[in-house]
Amino acid sequence: MAREELARFLRDRREGLCPHELGLPTSTPRRTPGLRREEVAELAHMSVDYYTRLEQARGPRPSPRILDALAQALRLVPAERSHLFRLAGSSLPPGTHAVQRVRPQVAGMLRRLPETGAIVTDAAYGVVAWNPLAQALLGDDLGRGTTNLARRRFLGQGRSYESSSAERFGHIVVARLRRAADRYPHDARLAGLLSELRSGSEEFRQIWETRPVHAPGHRTKVLDHPTAGRLRLNCDVLLVPEDDQEVVLMTADPGSPSARTLRGLAARLDRVAVDAAELGSCEQEPVPHRRRR
Repeated sequence: MAREELARFLRDRREGLCPHELGLPTSTPRRTPGLRREEVAELAHMSVDYYTRLEQARGPRPSPRILDALAQALRLVPAERSHLFRLAGSSLPPGTHAVQRVRPQVAGMLRRLPETGAIVTDAAYGVVAWNPLAQALLGDDLGRGTTNLARRRFLGQGRSYESSSAERFGHIVVARLRRAADRYPHDARLAGLLSELRSGSEEFRQIWETRPVHAPGHRTKVLDHPTAGRLRLNCDVLLVPEDDQEVVLMTADPGSPSARTLRGLAARLDRVAVDAAELGSCEQEPVPHRRRR
């Protein structure tokens, strides 16, 4: 337990909070910025003396329950909460469920990537965001927002094109689902998915028993697309650690035939989007009133 660093971290976060944002009175003059120690103690349902000793690096090692209460009282974001547990020398308790929402900044990034197919998957391999080029590459059902790549891979649900990395991807999927099962043991949606996969796929059950381990990174696959033909794609993964999500970027080597195909697909999608926007604006124009003679 890093007592001095823990004490400093608690003081910094306490002093960075605004009382009025937490519904606390601000009429009484305050000698220091942020909350008072007694206010944090009250919000965390602990004694003022106990909290004071923590801030003075004199306290005992706090339990996970105390740390969770402090994280809520100090309005810590997930990364800060994890840091708090590390400073206290305590294991981070499992989360309640896999995050399905997508941060606006991440969704915006997908729209600004030229000639790149991009999707965001949650910890259960549900596709929670995508851009038009990814939909063109992976199938129209992606746009319905119900696609789960684990179901697609092992149960054949949704459109799936032949890929050279199908076998390897199966191990990647199982490795990630095993991590998710450890992190979210009380997530009913995840438990239901795992039950479906176990009962519906012998291959899934066999891979699960091998306990595969995989670190997200780079891989290359050859995709047999029904209209675009054979594409050699690079798949690179960026992590959104606070939400336990992955951004998968699909690109092609510069100057390659696959890159030219992606450029053509992207240009076609841009033209469709422009035509749709123009049609929408025409439909919204008021019909001119004809004066009777």
